[in-house]
Amino acid sequence: MRGGLIAAILLASPAFGQELVPVPSGQPVTFLDAIWNEPGPAGLTARFRFVAPQIAQQGGTVDFDTASADMEDLCNTYALPRIETTTGPRPAQVVISLSDRPVEFGVISPEATQFFEAYSIQDGACLWEAF
Repeated sequence: MRGGLIAAILLASPAFGQELVPVPSGQPVTFLDAIWNEPGPAGLTARFRFVAPQIAQQGGTVDFDTASADMEDLCNTYALPRIETTTGPRPAQVVISLSDRPVEFGVISPEATQFFEAYSIQDGACLWEAF
């Protein structure tokens, strides 16, 4: 972690790998962590990171389009309810990421397959934002 700027918060989750989070594709997805104190291009950004082994380049069965629908669902059904119950400043942006294995935030991991999507919050829902 870089210079104490990152605050990873495990939100309402048992130890990694124990909480399967349902997604539209049905692929097994587990919550890894949430990072709240890293600024993003749109201001305060909340990052919710998940592990989804089926997106792997080698042997994976879930493509980006399918994973993208899962990420939007994770934003609306997993991230937003947790953001709504927190105190303090609200994030301007939510980033949902899927990786085929746990990876350390901010560390280049060329062996890992990772997908990211960014969303703004409008009218109580996640709205996809192009990076």
